[in-house]
Amino acid sequence: MDTAERAELVSRFTEEVVTEEEIHDLLEREDTPHAYIGYAPTGEMHIGHFTTMRKLADFLRADLDVTVLIADLHAHLDDEKSPFELLDARSTYYREAIRGMIDAAGADPEQVEFVRGTDYQLSEPYTLELYRMMAETTLSRAQRAGSEVVRQSDNPKLGGLIYTLMQSLDVGALDADIAYGGIDQRGIYMLSREILPDHGYEKPACVFAPLLSGLTGGKMSASDAASKVNLTDDADAVDEKIQQAYCPAGEVEDNGVLEYLRFLVFPVLDERGESFVVERPDEYGGDLTYDSYDPLESDFVSGELHPADLKPAAAAAISEVIDPVRERLLDQPDLLAEAYPETYA
Repeated sequence: MDTAERAELVSRFTEEVVTEEEIHDLLEREDTPHAYIGYAPTGEMHIGHFTTMRKLADFLRADLDVTVLIADLHAHLDDEKSPFELLDARSTYYREAIRGMIDAAGADPEQVEFVRGTDYQLSEPYTLELYRMMAETTLSRAQRAGSEVVRQSDNPKLGGLIYTLMQSLDVGALDADIAYGGIDQRGIYMLSREILPDHGYEKPACVFAPLLSGLTGGKMSASDAASKVNLTDDADAVDEKIQQAYCPAGEVEDNGVLEYLRFLVFPVLDERGESFVVERPDEYGGDLTYDSYDPLESDFVSGELHPADLKPAAAAAISEVIDPVRERLLDQPDLLAEAYPETYA
């Protein structure tokens, strides 16, 4: 695989790459560059996480070394979204869920290194660099960098400000050439690019995944069950959510059904060498078969593909994609109960 092909794998199905030239030069210079993504183990993981984690399969195919940081301290620092006593259980759950998503995306989770924040963030070298960053960074700069990630208020807790600096430092501490995350992480990783060279680290390239629209329209909400598909939803629950989803005929904007297909279903089907089939009665034109997303979107916009026909096919495909992750998690009821006792205990 040449550099152009590897660069395409790294950058496809993304919202932004900073910068394409840096990625190309990195792949030319290094045989196995190192990419990292961090997740704070807070609420249950859902299909929005799956679209982000699926990208790790592309990184592995492009011969990148991949590290997943389970950022346990971050989960408590951000307004105590995870109580301190649940950090161990939720970290274990996140690792298991992420391994399941990587496997379901067609990659080998054994090729991914998992690290917990407490494995290194309490060490003397790390804390010394963090203190230096704290001395150099203004409150307004830290707030601005984390405004899309950390819970905001008129009287913010100190933990949320330290969260931003720690995430910036993590890139260097983990020797990452590429920082990967959702587009909401952009402010923090731009801060990394700004301050890490002053602390002896290389400026990272950045790859940002899109944030999916909610099924109810607008932004997906972790607190709104109807706006997302959970990894433990069964086929009936998935079908019900997709059938009720915001998916007006011919409209692409804020259409979570189409986004699920574009960023999760079609990449997984491509990995498997399979097509997406929409079943229709012969009197309505018969079945439609798609080998890539763009023709499906074109048919949807033109009216050739109606939401009433798309939704059942989308629900079945989404359920099939998450099925191995769902089984993996539901086969471990003690894990779920320990991590989320209010839901599963």
